Amino acid sequence: MTNLQKIAAFPLFLCFFITSITACSQELKHEDNEEDIIFKDEPSTRELKHYQAIPNDLVLIYDGGAHRSIQWNKEHFAPYVSAQVNGEENWLFDGFLFLEIHDGQGRGFASGYQAMAARKTEWENLLKNYFAKGNGIHALNEQIEEVKKAGKVTGEFEKRKVVLCIPEPIPNQTDWGQLNGRSLQFFKKEDRLDACKWYIDYAEQLFQNASFEHVELIGFYWLAEEATNSRNLANDVADYVYEKKYDFYWIPYFNSDGYSEWRNLGFNVPYYQPNYFFSESVPYSRLQEACNRANKFQMNMEIEFDDRALKSKGWGYRLTDYLDVYEKNGVFDSLKVAYYQGGDAFYKLSQSENEEDLALYQRIIHLITQRANKPRIDQ
Repeated sequence: MTNLQKIAAFPLFLCFFITSITACSQELKHEDNEEDIIFKDEPSTRELKHYQAIPNDLVLIYDGGAHRSIQWNKEHFAPYVSAQVNGEENWLFDGFLFLEIHDGQGRGFASGYQAMAARKTEWENLLKNYFAKGNGIHALNEQIEEVKKAGKVTGEFEKRKVVLCIPEPIPNQTDWGQLNGRSLQFFKKEDRLDACKWYIDYAEQLFQNASFEHVELIGFYWLAEEATNSRNLANDVADYVYEKKYDFYWIPYFNSDGYSEWRNLGFNVPYYQPNYFFSESVPYSRLQEACNRANKFQMNMEIEFDDRALKSKGWGYRLTDYLDVYEKNGVFDSLKVAYYQGGDAFYKLSQSENEEDLALYQRIIHLITQRANKPRIDQ
């Protein structure tokens, strides 16, 4: 979603965001001025290490807002858990990132998405949704159980890896709520950090209480896709994440403020968004440029598409472009890949009766299963 789109929805933010470049994985309509790009490749004082096995293929699952019409039940997860390749059932995505940008009722989980910032109650409800019976992580675990019981999948099973988003404590918010009888004020860095620590602890507690058999919590994802409001906070959040032996994920958008500084910001599992899919004004060369930057700054890559990739919408060629350029650059051989799918575009491709949709779906699952049958990529 570009910041200009956010502005259109909320005129209150017009003056503040009018100079921003872009934001999350939605429609992108700006042209880049390469002369304005400042690459920062400063040495990091933080030792770069990883605490968990990082998934090869991490699919983004947007859920938790009242505006969402998709129910992530067991049946909806089925095409993501396993698929038939060459007549044999194979395990598919090995990682699932659960995230949400706003609650659908006027409260945003990161800067710029809504006129009002999410409070403690919205943060808590977001996690409760992910751990609700029959939804989210429970549904994913149940679908894996069903596939395992059927006994048709070839290859050894490894627990599927779950990453949970951390909402951004939006600067200067004063109505977030209380911790230990104290009202938090987000003009104070220590209060912003305390909110994040509370959220991480609560997520960890819910995961432990659920006693999932087939999934494991491996990390947390910083929802803010630029460093603007995180430079003096992300490192401290990272310390707490690493203290608990989790990894800290980040997926900044193309030319995002601070994307090349991910080490110094405290993250240890970064991906890069090309933001090519969403506007035909973005040239094909964007994909190669994104690969070049990812190589320079040692980042993984994101594939982006939404319902427009379906034949009926006519933009499948742009998803094909990602696959072509990524294969040419060896992305599937040497990097981790995150998959932004709008809502559930991958599900729709898998269920389509159109030959072009199914061919695109088959190409994706072949790429994923080929990686699964190779030794795990070293991070």
